[in-house]
Amino acid sequence: MNLKDKLIILADSAKYDASCSSSGSNRSSNFGNTSFAGICHSFSSDGRCISLLKILLTNICIFDCKYCINRRSNNVKREMFTPEEICNITINFYKRNYIEGLFLSSGIIKSPDYTMELLIKTVDLLRHKYHFGGYIHCKAIPGASEYLLKKLGMLVDRLSANIELPTDNGIKLLAPNKNSKRVEHIMKYVKDNHNKSYVPAGQSTQMIIGATKETDLDILNRSESLYNNYKLKRVFYSAYIPVNKDSYLPSLQMPPLKRENRLYQADWLLRYYNFKVSDILDKNNPNFNILVDPKASWALKHLDEFPKEINTCSYNELLKIPGIGVTSAKRIIKSRRYFKLDFKDLKKMGVVLKRAKYFITCNGKYDLNREFFNKNFIEANLVLGEVVKEKSLTTQLSLFNE
Repeated sequence: MNLKDKLIILADSAKYDASCSSSGSNRSSNFGNTSFAGICHSFSSDGRCISLLKILLTNICIFDCKYCINRRSNNVKREMFTPEEICNITINFYKRNYIEGLFLSSGIIKSPDYTMELLIKTVDLLRHKYHFGGYIHCKAIPGASEYLLKKLGMLVDRLSANIELPTDNGIKLLAPNKNSKRVEHIMKYVKDNHNKSYVPAGQSTQMIIGATKETDLDILNRSESLYNNYKLKRVFYSAYIPVNKDSYLPSLQMPPLKRENRLYQADWLLRYYNFKVSDILDKNNPNFNILVDPKASWALKHLDEFPKEINTCSYNELLKIPGIGVTSAKRIIKSRRYFKLDFKDLKKMGVVLKRAKYFITCNGKYDLNREFFNKNFIEANLVLGEVVKEKSLTTQLSLFNE
């Protein structure tokens, strides 16, 4: 089979892995953007769009995970790149400014150690024979030796080991060949050895959402534990896509994309807004409100703490206000040293007033009549805002008024 056909098969096989963020790399590279097969787009920590070649070394796999298109029992076309072929594609794409880096994963062929050795050979060739200085994110293979894990980590910018499912019961049910302890062993090793030379961009993982019956509370508790114990850069959430038929798998018509979005929003609150899982969900409310984002949902449940006076509340209090992000909160703290802020000032600072106005006062003034400061009115307007936003993202603009 020629190289182009291999690329189509192995790029398509890699598309279900969401954990390919490129943030954290300090390597210099040029900007690139294209839509060729196997190229995905991520965003760096400074907001730049990063193009990565996203492929599998092989879609041959000795495992039989029920949710995976590449599972052993599936009758799909199987292919495998040689290390030289991957180098050839990567270097040629890079020279043409199609990509800035490589995201390389693989099915398990023969054994975890054998697969890791092939990944190491590929990346070693890129770094030392072809002198490739671009970003490389590679998947570590659970069960491989620490010696190989160390060797691979010295060559790449980021490593990731996918936890796949939120609980051990889910893993036993759908991925009997996998073991969460092996994945967490990799995470601990990377955390203990992480420095400027070893996995400088840190580590990440991925969880599949909706394939098993865990609640949002179960999922976030697992994420919070991983962040605290292993200092992960990101936990990625991937809505379950029904690609296989199996009695153990749910019968879904559409992937739970809205649920995935809510989990990402909540994850952001955990990492940047000083929230804890217990602030957002509990046993009585173990799942998110699909109609309202987690931060607004929290604010509605704690309406007795609002409205906040924008000129006197603390930085942490500002972070709790819907419509105010980390950047705008810092701008508010800095600006109010010199003058008192009004609603028009907040808009210039990036505050989303359509959301924030229900929860704040400026110089003691509420933007609406005080009679509208009640849960039913605020929630109805926030839900309406979500609907309008979704419609604007999926509907072409009209030349005529509706």
